Amino acid sequence: MAQLLIVDDEQHSRENLMSIFDLCGYRVFEADNRVRACTMLARQQFDLVFTDFRMAEMNGFELLKTVKQVHPDSLVVLMTAFATVENAIVAMRAGAYDYVTKPFAREQIQAVAERALQFRRLKVENRELHDRIEETPLLESHSPAMSRLLWAARQAADSETSILLTGESGAGKSALACQIHRWSNRREHPFVVVNCTTLSEELLENKRFGLIREAFGRVVGYKAGELEAAHDGTVFLDEIADLSASLQTKFLRFVKEQSFEREGSCRTIQMNTRIIAASNRDLSNEVATRRFREDLFYRLNVITLHIPPLRERREDILPLCDRLLKSARIRNWRSNMALSPEAAAAITQYCWPGNVRELRTALERAVVLTRDDTIQSDDLPDWLFRQECPPHVSHSTSLEEVKREHTLRVLAKSANLEEAAFTLGISSPTLRRRRKRYRID
Repeated sequence: MAQLLIVDDEQHSRENLMSIFDLCGYRVFEADNRVRACTMLARQQFDLVFTDFRMAEMNGFELLKTVKQVHPDSLVVLMTAFATVENAIVAMRAGAYDYVTKPFAREQIQAVAERALQFRRLKVENRELHDRIEETPLLESHSPAMSRLLWAARQAADSETSILLTGESGAGKSALACQIHRWSNRREHPFVVVNCTTLSEELLENKRFGLIREAFGRVVGYKAGELEAAHDGTVFLDEIADLSASLQTKFLRFVKEQSFEREGSCRTIQMNTRIIAASNRDLSNEVATRRFREDLFYRLNVITLHIPPLRERREDILPLCDRLLKSARIRNWRSNMALSPEAAAAITQYCWPGNVRELRTALERAVVLTRDDTIQSDDLPDWLFRQECPPHVSHSTSLEEVKREHTLRVLAKSANLEEAAFTLGISSPTLRRRRKRYRID
């Protein structure tokens, strides 16, 4: 049963709305002032909030902001007897679902509520479906190497041993770290990602380890760090090879003793957390060149799991495409989409130096730009066809050569562009893009 909150300082207006929504079968609550509304929002989440725009203690915009901060999924409808175009625009930009003018008919306000609740249901369902699709792209593999890796990861998940994940950028180290946490006994506790590449050393230290400000022996400011938030959970040290020498020393103590001090304080914080680290560099080489501490390396390198690049597990590319396409179409409100045989062949043959991350980007672009339910090879990024694979990767360009020759033959035999496009089974705009890419005059 949907839960609605009516916020209005006029009793007649509240009672009128409550009688309307009671008949619709909704569970309806009311508040006549700011304090009562905020108290109710703190105690429970409402599917839909109807609030008057002008109230004595709190206007509708202020309540809208409060709702969005406390319950982002709740929808807000603003009501006013003093409607202006400017206020309506501001309300919608601020996140209101709708903006209605008093007085309104029973049928009108019922329709607004029905549309809003249907929108919310679809939004929640889409997000849940998207989360289910996104969370398992690595967990179903047809590659023997990847299957062995996933078996080892599942075996290691319930231990307390540190894990080091290696592999190229975009191969899926972060996703695997998150899944190891979900498999582990710590799954009900936080999974905290510490990105070792993003901030300056001072900011990195304060953000990761926390900060204490003292004056005259008293604490006047306190900020917890990310590591402290990972207590009883898992901390993922992403791209740990990028740590400076001084921070490597501090992280060594954290990994070794599960303790640290906040900046500006002498008090030791004792932790209980599982550590997973990742690097796209060979840490043994970093140790040999003295860019990474040997003792820290051995503390992290208890169980090492290497994620193979996408080009070494081509049997996983098309199943990954199916999952990523579903996710992309949900995000972009598209119907079911599929790859044409030509597009599937091109995707399978490409070497994907950016791995899963690059594949996701290419498919997202195709979903947004294609007009049809079938993605053609011309809908894929041009760089997918131009970029050569590394020398050690076997990659054939015969598909593109054959396609170009076939396009030339069809154009030569056709009376015009439309006839050629019909023969090729593509649209005229697609054929124009193909001619441009192949430099066909």
